[in-house]
Amino acid sequence: MDFELNEQQRRVQEIARRFAQDEVAPQAREADETGTFNAALVKRMAALGLLAGPLEPEYGGSGMDYLSFVLANEELGRVDSSVRGFLTVHAGLVSRCIRDWGSKEQRRRYLPQLASGEAIGCYCLTEPEAGTDAASLRTTAREENDAYVLNGEKIWITNGNVADLAIVFATRDPAARHKGICAFLVETNTPGIQRERMAGHELGHRASDHARITFTECRVPKSALLGAAGEGFKVAMAALTGGRLGVAAGAVGVGQACLNASIAFAQQRRQFGQRIGDFQQVQAALANMAADIEAARLLTYHAAWLKDQGLPMTKEASIAKLFATEAATRAASEAVLLHGNRGYSNEYPVERYYRDIKGLQIYEGTSYIQRIIIARELVGRDEG
Repeated sequence: MDFELNEQQRRVQEIARRFAQDEVAPQAREADETGTFNAALVKRMAALGLLAGPLEPEYGGSGMDYLSFVLANEELGRVDSSVRGFLTVHAGLVSRCIRDWGSKEQRRRYLPQLASGEAIGCYCLTEPEAGTDAASLRTTAREENDAYVLNGEKIWITNGNVADLAIVFATRDPAARHKGICAFLVETNTPGIQRERMAGHELGHRASDHARITFTECRVPKSALLGAAGEGFKVAMAALTGGRLGVAAGAVGVGQACLNASIAFAQQRRQFGQRIGDFQQVQAALANMAADIEAARLLTYHAAWLKDQGLPMTKEASIAKLFATEAATRAASEAVLLHGNRGYSNEYPVERYYRDIKGLQIYEGTSYIQRIIIARELVGRDEG
């Protein structure tokens, strides 16, 4: 296996790295403190070819492979998980979902707008009683003449309050479980939609927009159906598998940021007449961190490579997501401890990394869920 990045992949990595360091990093602390997302970054990502990277040029995309998209997510995750989260949802879930499941008309209508940043997308799956268990969702879609009428509630919808287009999952028949689920493309100015910020104050990803969205007799035309009727569960699961790679890549970025910050601090901080980096306990912590992150990176790249080859990668995506988020959690905890009192405030970014990484353990299926997916792929289901 060739572990070298090709020319296009290196170019995307360099573009994303410069953008992250020069434009995203300087505003990350303020965005976290104020809980505001800098909308100008969306247009910049579009101009740089990152916002619609995985889409074909005919839709305004860059035509990059999925490994390149993972590299971009890693670089953004290294400096600001909120910006990385925006990209994963907008491009990795919404745009790719429409590209893979949409009709020609849906693709022509929506993808160029999403690619340019003219429109922002959100992915409405999670509900108060349904997350990864999508078959339990309670939002309903009632067929009525030439339309569907949506009723229900979605929570923790990233980009929800600023989105122009939503992919909404609803069921025609709750008793049918996954066979009753449909996916719809819903423009957010449609009557019957109410949006508000989630109550409370997030632990991390504070610059992200997290919305509670309710649908009350929200009427959409039958042309809004994404994929065939009853295929919504397949649409959701396929998107989440790809989305897990974006989360894994973001976690690799967080872990690398923690390692970089810890090395720099260990080299400059002196105690008992020497650098703390010369103490064996600190060296062991840094070594473990480096090994964890490199393993997470290779697992993530391998899963992305499988996707680019058109090969099955459900198990590999979950393994990458599980290991990368757990490894970055260990790295963030160690980084805060190594920084001592400095790591306990937002004077140093490791405090933000420590808060942000918990979200990555939850998004696109918690670590518990990833273990279930991996185990089922290993042993199969009991058909007895």
